[in-house]
Amino acid sequence: MQIAPSILSSDFARLKEEIESIKNCDMVHIDVMDGHFVPNLTFGAPVVKCIRKYTELFFDCHLMISNPLKYAKDFAAAGADLITFHYESDNDPKEVIDEIRRLGCKVGISVKPKTDIKEIDKYLDLVDLVLIMSVEPGFGGQSFMPEVLDKVRYLKSLKKKFVIEIDGGIDDKTIIQAKEAGVDICVAGSYIFKQKDRIETIKKLKSV
Repeated sequence: MQIAPSILSSDFARLKEEIESIKNCDMVHIDVMDGHFVPNLTFGAPVVKCIRKYTELFFDCHLMISNPLKYAKDFAAAGADLITFHYESDNDPKEVIDEIRRLGCKVGISVKPKTDIKEIDKYLDLVDLVLIMSVEPGFGGQSFMPEVLDKVRYLKSLKKKFVIEIDGGIDDKTIIQAKEAGVDICVAGSYIFKQKDRIETIKKLKSV
C-alpha cells in the first residue's frame, strides 16, 4: 500500500517541518480548493512553489476547483508531479487531460461519491490515476463512506494500467477495507497528522 498524507490536516504555519515529519511517505497529497467547486478555500500554486524548495517528495496535487484547465499550468510550474482534476468540474475532461500532459505532469481524474463511476469510462485509457472520493470533498476529518468501494472493485475488474487512489476517512481500520477492494494509494490526513510519530504511523499503514 502506498501512502499519501494530505497536508490539509497539517499545521500550515509549520509546513516545512510538517513535511519533514512524513518524509517516508510515497507522495504528498496537496488538496487545492477554490471555495466554489467545494465549500472551502485552501492554498494555491505559490504555496506549492514554496514547499517544493524543501523536499524532493512526489507532489500529488488534487485540484478541487471549477476551472482546472485555467490553473493546471500554475501548479505544474510550481512543482506538481501529478495533477488530479475532477470529472465534475466545468471543463471538458479530455481538454484538461491533454493540457496536463502537455505540461509534463502525470494525470489523475477524480469523482465525487455520488458520481456514477461509469461516466469516466472513456477517459480511463488516458490517465495515470483514478481518485475515488470516500467523503464529500471540501473538509478533512470526515467519516469514510464504505459504499464507494464498489467503484474501486469495478475499476479493478477492468484490469487497466492506471492506479487507484482513495481519499477520505482513511485510518488503520478503513485502510484494510480499501486494500481488500483493490486500492493502490491511500490518502490519509487527520489520522496521520494527529499522531506524534508520523514516520512510524506511515510505516504501519504501508504494511497493510
